[in-house]
Amino acid sequence: MRHITTSAYTPTEFTIESLSDTSAKISAWPFEIGYGITLAHPLRRLLYTSTVGYAPTAIHIDGVAHEFDSMRGMLEDVALFIINLKKLRFKLKSDSDKEVVEFYFKGPKEIHGRDLDNEQVSVVNEDAYLATINEDAELKFTLIIEKGIGYVPSEEIKELLNDDKFIALDAFFTPIREATYDIEKVLFEDNPDYEKVVLTITTDGQITPNEAFQNALEAMYKQLSVFDKITNVRSMIKTQASNNELENTKLLQNITDLNLSARSYNCLEKAGVVYIGELALMSVNELAGLKNLGKKSLDEIKSVMESIGFAVGTSKLSDNKDLLKKKIEELKG
Repeated sequence: MRHITTSAYTPTEFTIESLSDTSAKISAWPFEIGYGITLAHPLRRLLYTSTVGYAPTAIHIDGVAHEFDSMRGMLEDVALFIINLKKLRFKLKSDSDKEVVEFYFKGPKEIHGRDLDNEQVSVVNEDAYLATINEDAELKFTLIIEKGIGYVPSEEIKELLNDDKFIALDAFFTPIREATYDIEKVLFEDNPDYEKVVLTITTDGQITPNEAFQNALEAMYKQLSVFDKITNVRSMIKTQASNNELENTKLLQNITDLNLSARSYNCLEKAGVVYIGELALMSVNELAGLKNLGKKSLDEIKSVMESIGFAVGTSKLSDNKDLLKKKIEELKG
């Protein structure tokens, strides 16, 4: 049965299904109708643009002047060698954001990704082909490998290098190979219009799909944090309004203003109850548990508190309980 609500339902179900070492399905539900795509679309964009990865940003090859040069004894020309190099997916073994790594090979040799694995870096796609050199050739090159996000063209990297001996490379940092989402209908509380978001994430192996998803969530939270200033302002306004509201009620007045019988007043005074707000903060059981407070006095206090609009254990203070406690503590010194 449908009913009127005052806020959107908060999803409670979440699953991660591992499809392989580099692929996973992440599902969450139930979302109100329209909320699924509101969440899924920006997350997909953030997966591509904000997930941290590693890429070679520059190379220096001994005996090579520029990227359109050729090298004696190597089957590939330099341009093709660089294309093959950019297909390799590196990982830095240290916490550094940048490593300068030197490699040396003597022929004859067919060079693959696994051959570049050393103390500084590892190559995820070990079987990826790089180059072939003959028995008379020596291949010595230096790579700059950096951590980053998204895509950075070689023109921008060249400006950052300030070193003419290096050839700047287009850097494809993102480790996301594919990120897609589906919005499925799901039955919830007899309503078939709720939604289930299913995100499918595939990485290149530099990070796991779970790590990529966490990265995207962190990026989203950080972007939204700019609006914390608004919530802080609202909180201050609400606190000020609550202060004013408390000041204008009987809650901060002495219990003498309740005109209780001498027996009831004396019981409260001996229990250390000074302000009317203290009674409003008590539950009926707490009040009844005060020493020497009989049933007649209990009923009297409950009746008087109800008459001023703040019954013992009232729910009216739900938003102001902590503030009222603080005010009373200040007054008691």
